[in-house]
Amino acid sequence: MEFLYDYGLFLAKAATTVFAIALVAGIIANSAIRHKPKKGEFQFIDLSDDFAQLKQNLKAELLDKKAFKRWQKEYKKLQSDAKNTTFVIDFHGSMGASEVDALREEVTAILAVAEPDDDVLVRLESGGGVVHGYGLGASQLDRLRQRKITLTVAVDKVAASGGYMMACIANRIIAAPFAIIGSIGVLAQLPNFHRLLQKNDIDFEQFTAGEYKRTVTLFGENTDKGREKFQQDLEQTHQLFKDHVVQHRDVVDVEQVATGEYWLASQALELKLVDALQTSDDFLLQRVEQRRLLQVKFQPKKKLAERVGAGASVALQQLWQKMPFGLWGR
Repeated sequence: MEFLYDYGLFLAKAATTVFAIALVAGIIANSAIRHKPKKGEFQFIDLSDDFAQLKQNLKAELLDKKAFKRWQKEYKKLQSDAKNTTFVIDFHGSMGASEVDALREEVTAILAVAEPDDDVLVRLESGGGVVHGYGLGASQLDRLRQRKITLTVAVDKVAASGGYMMACIANRIIAAPFAIIGSIGVLAQLPNFHRLLQKNDIDFEQFTAGEYKRTVTLFGENTDKGREKFQQDLEQTHQLFKDHVVQHRDVVDVEQVATGEYWLASQALELKLVDALQTSDDFLLQRVEQRRLLQVKFQPKKKLAERVGAGASVALQQLWQKMPFGLWGR
């Protein structure tokens, strides 16, 4: 048994050494290429080819050989006549709107090559999040409008709060009938632990310069004056949101819709928050006969910690699979 114990200890030391060497090697390799910084990688996916292949496969099954060859010849001519491009961007926004970094790169790439009659479809899904993040996202989409590139936003599931802030930039908003649209409102909430600290004889001290440097706090005692100022700030942000909607969708009765409510798209159509009930799939199917459909996707480079963590996880998993488990079972 002592031999088995010593052997197991040796394997544990060996695994630790291998992991340490791999970690150092990763750090050195990263330092060696630091003089060539790379933000990430682009992917360009020709959706037209995907649609064309699907259509040809189905036609081959439905038509006899003679009819299929005739159709194929006509279809190829139709495709060759398509000169303009519809660029497709997918934006799935989180609470922190970190996806805006990739959106910036995608918009920049499109602006670099877009022709006057090209257009852009953004398939947008977001339940909203931080004001400054989604405000920047809206500004990125507005770059397309400023360059006179027609922008359509498609909402298949949800565009709420900051998501709608981005969507209303578009020339046209389409949405699936049961997609959630809205709300045009602002929310802030936080717990307060002051009484809990007080109960346990714990003092909390906070020092500020400026009357309203801190209005409400997690640990201190909140005052009516601080709450009032905080509410004023929310109202000001809400007014900016409403002004933003009016600027880009003047057909909307903003006082009617800026109540913090949300609607299903079939209701939102009546309120003029969207322009048509249509899925992004139907939109693309309508365009594929006349235009090339090109999806533009930017994948940000992972940080060193993420890469090392992922590599270490794989290495440990491989080592664990090779371990003689009988030595560790007792």
